[in-house]
Amino acid sequence: MSEMISKKAEFSGELELGDVKLSCFVTADGERYISGRSITAAIGMKGRGPGVSRISSSSTLGPYLNNSLRIALTEPAQITGKTPIAVHGYRAEILADVCDALLEARKDGALVSEQEQRYGQYAEMLVRGFARVGIAALVDEATGYQEVRERKALQKILDKFLKDEARTWSKTFPDEFWEKLVRVKGYDSYLALKRPAFIGHWVNDIVYDRLAPGIKQKLRDVNPRSEGGSRRRKHHQHFTEDYGLPELKDHLKKVMVLMDASSNKREFERLLDRSLPKYGATIEMALDDEN
Repeated sequence: MSEMISKKAEFSGELELGDVKLSCFVTADGERYISGRSITAAIGMKGRGPGVSRISSSSTLGPYLNNSLRIALTEPAQITGKTPIAVHGYRAEILADVCDALLEARKDGALVSEQEQRYGQYAEMLVRGFARVGIAALVDEATGYQEVRERKALQKILDKFLKDEARTWSKTFPDEFWEKLVRVKGYDSYLALKRPAFIGHWVNDIVYDRLAPGIKQKLRDVNPRSEGGSRRRKHHQHFTEDYGLPELKDHLKKVMVLMDASSNKREFERLLDRSLPKYGATIEMALDDEN
């Protein structure tokens, strides 16, 4: 076994499939892991011994494990961050591959002992559970509900971290602004946000710092925070209907064009600074390489 790599989980939870509960983890870059103990319990393996390594060394399953799966079963990651103590974790797809191997072995009559037959029964149950979870995700994607689900998740994030001001933003700004913002910042969806509270900082940087000279400071002056930290009114309530709000909407349209033209966060920030620089900031100039 090679040296164990360490992975920090940003999200954790339990996935319930029938009577089976899987301890799951997701890292900041979207890698999904299941604890080794959950994998062995999921297929009905009893005892505390070496666990997953027993699967890779099984003479019964050997012919049904390809090389990549066999290696993956012997190279867990050490998961930290969302668990009281570090645990061994395996890439989530490994469990499905193990179930496939067990079902192929059962099909060939290779699962002979009572214990092995139990593994096959658990594998069938898991595969059926995967199908139910998978069909729900496919229906969500086909019908467009996936986007609605993510917008609802964003709203919960805003409600939790940004309170009244952020809720106002989420209603005033078009939905596509939030979708493009999350994408250009490098996240697959709202659900993958590591630090949701940063949304407020992003909006200050992208909008208020660039909308008009001194507007963010002016808004803070006319709408200061109380001793308790809240503001008497919402910033946008100080925008005039005939000028302020149309300017805001026009600015958002320009920002979204830049988001669409950018392939990553760095490119977006560069285009933003060139096209809609912060007032008082130095504009980055394009230089001729030959000069």
